[in-house]
Amino acid sequence: MPIRTPATTTPTSRPAEAPDSRPAQGVAAARIRRFSEATGLKNMQLLIQLRWIAVAGQVITIGVVHYGLGIALPLQPLMVVLAAIVLFNVASRLRWQVQKTVTDGELLLALLVDVGMLTLMLYFTGGAANPFSWLYLLQVTLGAMLLTPSATWIMVIASTLCFAWLALLARPLPMPAHMEGGLANPYVQGMLVCFALNAFLLVTFIIRITRNLRQRDARLADLRQRAAEEEHIVRMGLLASGAAHELGTPLATLAVILGDWARLPSFTSEPELLEEVTEMQAQIQRCKAIVSGILMSAGEARGESSEETSICTFLDELVEEWRATRPVSSFVYDNRFGHDVPVVSDSTLKQTICNILDNALEASPHHVSLEVERIDDALRITVKDNGTGFPPEMLAQLGKPYQSSKGRPGRGMGLFLVVNVARTLGGRVVARNRVGGGAVVTLTLPLSAITLEEGDDS
Repeated sequence: MPIRTPATTTPTSRPAEAPDSRPAQGVAAARIRRFSEATGLKNMQLLIQLRWIAVAGQVITIGVVHYGLGIALPLQPLMVVLAAIVLFNVASRLRWQVQKTVTDGELLLALLVDVGMLTLMLYFTGGAANPFSWLYLLQVTLGAMLLTPSATWIMVIASTLCFAWLALLARPLPMPAHMEGGLANPYVQGMLVCFALNAFLLVTFIIRITRNLRQRDARLADLRQRAAEEEHIVRMGLLASGAAHELGTPLATLAVILGDWARLPSFTSEPELLEEVTEMQAQIQRCKAIVSGILMSAGEARGESSEETSICTFLDELVEEWRATRPVSSFVYDNRFGHDVPVVSDSTLKQTICNILDNALEASPHHVSLEVERIDDALRITVKDNGTGFPPEMLAQLGKPYQSSKGRPGRGMGLFLVVNVARTLGGRVVARNRVGGGAVVTLTLPLSAITLEEGDDS
């Protein structure tokens, strides 16, 4: 089965808006930074949840040790520390409801506060001799998962210093004299509870943090790929704009020469020759129109200006022009858009739709259909053909550049540019094969991206 490739007519992606690749790289860097900070928000929310679990666990532990085991604890200072943790957690919750991005420095500060609160709790309950001092390892592990290497080492140093301070200055905890060995020993029981708690929290939160980080990495990879594609489009747009400038003069020269030939007696006396010259003139005019469209898309219109029109008028004129300039034997156009809405005639969108039609015509020279409809607040354009359809590997990589097996340089760029133009407008492109043969390509665009609001200047 032959590989179906996009046609050579390629839409531009407004290269005049980015004279070099640096602005595109800046936008991509901003996107990556914003997404990294959004992932930090998810991790901060996990820390807030962990802090609530810690508060509940400390209240239960204090009650069991003080009232159940008969070990006298300084309840007043412990309640003050717990109240401080609760207030800090409430303040954190309120702050991150308003501010939706979290930096690495803010995550480090939150973890250092947790280390400080844990140190105060241990200070009043036996210091380094308290079996729950091993909870420092939980804080360090979370830091290693969430922070940069330098920030993680800050966590290690802070936790070590706090533990050493507890070993030197913490208040000793009065223990009952009738202590037994094994699990009957409260210290061993505390060690067991601390181990189980550490293991449970580490498994639970590391799984969730890892999932957040995996989603972040996948999204960042997608953003980097998109940035590379956008930079590629910018370079192609600049190349097309430069080629359009260079082609303007020879096309004008050819048009003048053909006009002179059409008036020569040797051509006017030969109907066949005159017909060929007339056809050459029509093709030259088409080439000049394509060049003008490229320059207009680049913001360098050659005397033409954008005109206010409507979706139905825009599509009707596009279809009429496309049908008149392509050798298609059967073309079905079905416009079911409904109530018309105003738009500005956009050459990039026009070239995008023509590119899909050209691609279908290349695969199915005898029949192509175009359907237009409105789905809620979106414009949906569906192009169908009776060709051999897309191979599975091309469907899996839809929108990737150079998806062609014809072995000719420069092929396989049509759908790549179509997908990126649609994505720039907030839309999407979907391709599938028909059950009875052929292919279907659907372009969906939000109306807000292409229509004029009332009161807008045309």
